[in-house]
Amino acid sequence: MKRWMLKAALMVIALWGLSAAQALTMDEARGMAVGDSDARVEALAKAVAQGSEKTAVFLQALADDVVKISGDQVIVVRDGQGLDPVTGQAVAVPPDAEEVMLNNRLRGEIDTALAALKLFSPDVKVRRQAALALLKEPDASRAPLLDKALATEKDPTVQSLVRQARAAAMLNSETANDRLLAARELAGSKQPETLLLLNQQLAQEQDPAVQKQIQSALVKVQDSLRWGERLGAMFTGLSLGSILLLVALGLAITYGLMGVINMAHGELMMIGAYATYVVQALFREHLPGVFDAYLFVAMPVAFLTAALVGAVMERAVLQHLYGRPLETLLATWGISLVLMQGVRSLFGAQNVGVENPSWMSGSLQLLPNLQLPWNRVLIIVFALTVLVGVALLIGKTRLGLFVRGVTQNRPMASCMGVNTARIDTYAFALGSGIAGLAGCALSQVGNVGPDLGQSYIVDAFMVVVLGGVGQLAGTVYAALGLGLVNKLLEGWTGAVLAKIAVLVFIIIFIQKRPQGIFAMKGRSAEA
Repeated sequence: MKRWMLKAALMVIALWGLSAAQALTMDEARGMAVGDSDARVEALAKAVAQGSEKTAVFLQALADDVVKISGDQVIVVRDGQGLDPVTGQAVAVPPDAEEVMLNNRLRGEIDTALAALKLFSPDVKVRRQAALALLKEPDASRAPLLDKALATEKDPTVQSLVRQARAAAMLNSETANDRLLAARELAGSKQPETLLLLNQQLAQEQDPAVQKQIQSALVKVQDSLRWGERLGAMFTGLSLGSILLLVALGLAITYGLMGVINMAHGELMMIGAYATYVVQALFREHLPGVFDAYLFVAMPVAFLTAALVGAVMERAVLQHLYGRPLETLLATWGISLVLMQGVRSLFGAQNVGVENPSWMSGSLQLLPNLQLPWNRVLIIVFALTVLVGVALLIGKTRLGLFVRGVTQNRPMASCMGVNTARIDTYAFALGSGIAGLAGCALSQVGNVGPDLGQSYIVDAFMVVVLGGVGQLAGTVYAALGLGLVNKLLEGWTGAVLAKIAVLVFIIIFIQKRPQGIFAMKGRSAEA
């Protein structure tokens, strides 16, 4: 079935509840297609108020830019075939037929009109979305159509939304009593758009009784939205905490377990992010049909690339500097500069964009004012998965046993036959690979650039020190705690003061408890 026939059939099914007594006329179609914007909007409102099936089909054709004008004739042209929008019969398309032009205002009016006509769809979800769209774009001329929809609507949720949409449309009525009743109805709304409508009307309202009712409605709507705002702030803090956790996990190994102050940790994250960018580019060019799967390939590539760079760093430089933390700091800082300049030379100094797969796009709507972006939700799940993997690796595997043995007593581990140099390389490569995974995750929530790691390195060190050097559990508590506290404080003090407050808290905490939330146990703690 051709595309235009499918759309027309779907529109007829969706509008089964509309009255077909009044059909679209050629004068109405021409009024919506030509003339100045005000006249076309007025003609559009009159046609929508009638609510015929042919009007809906014609509006869809206007939205699809397939309507042409020739003299007094209006023609819908799809796939090279002309159709009369009034009779639906095939007609010839004159050579001098001109395309109908639409500005942004008209496109918005057409979209809203189509939403109004969808109020009669048999699908309750479509009707709910249509009512929400009309609530956001109120228009008093659509009150008769909303009344008609309200008379036939059976779903309580859609009924409430339609009543609110009608109240929003009547909020600008010339009659004070209509405005009073509209404000009273909107007091039960839980939509954030209602706040804007009420505030706009309050700014221009002259009637004292209506002013009082609008103020009362504002208080009730704000109370109903408060929990969504609180949960949104908590989710944002949890999202930031999960990112800090990913960033700090690798540092908890290289600094917490090995004692290396790795100032190039942020650049290892950057390498993981650029590895993700390269994999995305290869998929887009060579495997566009399975582009959405690129992230599953990018994760191991990011891990291995960063781990390889980390292993080279450890074997070439750091193995000669163990036990000298200041020198490791200076050496890794120099390496970070080399890595940043290398990336600038290969990819340029400008940020590059990494596109989310389609399954990470969109959001999860929990409340009217609470949407959880899928990319943030999945990053939280990913961070927890990486955490469990690292905990099992350190606590349950042979490599983890060797890492813990070398960390606590290197001479004794060497006497027991452990190749401490090899274990150092493995452990550093592991921490670097986790940093690469963090970079892969960060590429899904922001741009990728040479300075990516610099934004997180200080926060990562704060997380490790606050949680307790060498303690994965402390790293988790510190990362999530700092993320939540930072975002909650931002709502009260602003971003800058929130950062300062968090830093002051950490300084005071470390003064009182230098070992962090969890103290290191074993011989290394006693040394």
